[in-house]
Amino acid sequence: MTKHLIILLLAAGLTGCGTMADPTTWWGDDDNGRQPAELQDITQSVTVKRLWKRDTGDGDAAKSLGLGPVVGDERVFLADADGTVLALDKATGKRVWQVEIKAAVISGGPGFGEGLVLVGTTEGDVIALDAADGVERWRSRLSSEVLSASVAELGTVVARTGDGKVFGLDAAGGSQRWRVDRDIPVLTLRGNAAPVVSQGRVLVGLEGGRLLSLDIDSGQVAWETVVSVPSGRTELERIADIDGAPLVLDRTVYVATYQGEVAALSEATGRGLWQRKISAYNGVAVDWRRVFVSDDTGALWALDADTGEVLWSQKALAWRRLSAPAVIGGNVVVGDFEGYVHFFNAETGAPTARVRVGDEPIVAAPVVRDGRLYILGSEGDFAVLTLAGN
Repeated sequence: MTKHLIILLLAAGLTGCGTMADPTTWWGDDDNGRQPAELQDITQSVTVKRLWKRDTGDGDAAKSLGLGPVVGDERVFLADADGTVLALDKATGKRVWQVEIKAAVISGGPGFGEGLVLVGTTEGDVIALDAADGVERWRSRLSSEVLSASVAELGTVVARTGDGKVFGLDAAGGSQRWRVDRDIPVLTLRGNAAPVVSQGRVLVGLEGGRLLSLDIDSGQVAWETVVSVPSGRTELERIADIDGAPLVLDRTVYVATYQGEVAALSEATGRGLWQRKISAYNGVAVDWRRVFVSDDTGALWALDADTGEVLWSQKALAWRRLSAPAVIGGNVVVGDFEGYVHFFNAETGAPTARVRVGDEPIVAAPVVRDGRLYILGSEGDFAVLTLAGN
């Protein structure tokens, strides 16, 4: 996830913990050459079709939360910061249900699983709604604000909180089954990577560049690995958070850290397979042989999935505050701060198409399911795209 600038630096020289959002906005656009690149004309070699578009509410722009869509079998679930959660029909965009969660600022989610739609709040609540009709099933108060989507599988809901804790909750009633605590650095990016479930374990990216693998039933730590060691003279320079969800493919975990590395690790042991020095505050995407990442300068990279070797880099979108990438139909896709969606050939990095779905930033990671691309703007514009022939 990415965020707008929010700086909570406590007095007396960082005497407590603080959070920062969207590193690309820490400096003015024209400072040190960081002015966003102007878009150049491209030859459109791929035809992009919009299947439907819908205004889904107020989004999260005013509160800088990075809420994203989650796609189920037949429905798409979305939430906005003001407490609206809705389910849309995947095929048509027609509203199936909508609920208003009163007196709550939604700061994490939505997540989906075990027949539940899950949202987290700034007050530390995880709220579970019935995916069929939106009726509230339960809510559980945790230790701090919930800044990522929760995940539900194998009878357990896994939630992250902003104070370094990971909770396992009973999916049927919300009671706490286990908790794992980790200290967090003095200064971090505002946001948490969503947990990822694979092979009966939960992968959790943490502040300070650490990655945890936990047993989903017990919370027992299977392994813990430092993906990127924080370094630098100041607290700002030592931020090394994992803020994008890890991705698992063929028993390999791919993950990116801010001011650190993109890395591949063994899912079984956490042993590092390779690292590449690239700083990213979003997650990665993969196809059958490449890893794609958009870095904190607006460059898009393709790396060999087996070795980490750089296959190509695309720097035409410098400082345009790119979303995490996604892969569809042989193309890599990213959104930018002006609502454009950019398509690049996955083999070569050459631009293939560009469309605009709104005029607000695309903060949430694009989601690809069954040949469809789901794009959510930060003020609630939601579009479903596909490529001609898909």
